[in-house]
Amino acid sequence: PKDAVKALKKKLSKNCNHKEIRLTLSLLDMCIENCGPRFQSLVVKKDFCKDKLVKLLNPRYNLPIDMQEKILTFIMTWAQGFQGMVDVSEVKEVYLELLKKGVEFPSSDTCRRGPKTSSQPSTKSSPSSANPGKCSLLPLPTGPTLLLTPEQIGKLYSELDMAKMNVRVMSSILRENVPGSENPDDMNLLQKLYKTCRMMQERIMELLVAVENEDVIVELIQVNEDLNNVLLGHER
Repeated sequence: PKDAVKALKKKLSKNCNHKEIRLTLSLLDMCIENCGPRFQSLVVKKDFCKDKLVKLLNPRYNLPIDMQEKILTFIMTWAQGFQGMVDVSEVKEVYLELLKKGVEFPSSDTCRRGPKTSSQPSTKSSPSSANPGKCSLLPLPTGPTLLLTPEQIGKLYSELDMAKMNVRVMSSILRENVPGSENPDDMNLLQKLYKTCRMMQERIMELLVAVENEDVIVELIQVNEDLNNVLLGHER
């Protein structure tokens, strides 16, 4: 594994040859899929994921969009963890740094846990979704990190379920309204939902830095990604 990662680093380091980078990224993807935790634990270290991969996103390399998205997808999926004993704390830190800088990650429906629900509630019957006061995620800890109790996790998941519902309602409104001929009631609800989702996203970002529970972090990352996508859709 060390020799393999060393070879990958050499191919990615200060390389402006797009063909070589593309092939190296494909090889890296194949290795991640087929190699075990000894290899995976090396690529999620900062000296690889940040100093080699993320550096390629610098405009000086002028990478095509699909290659930039592939790199961002690596960082995002690695931050969510692997099956087995792999410490992903460093790549998670890199992921959070990029999020805070406003980097837009590609949609990753294929990377989500479990089936994605297709049910969509009516945009007219979600009073709780339209109330910004309902955003009441757990308070931040006084110390640097927080290990949530089962009771706190249950409460947090209830709040995240509400965030998911808000995302579904917002998505439904955005799909059903054509710019220039919007339904006024839908637009009023959309603006309230937008403010609510913004507040929820800020709180999720704070919790991502503070919470220690791995399963909770994965859930927070996934909900944050859903919020990112729908807020971007609203802005567009």
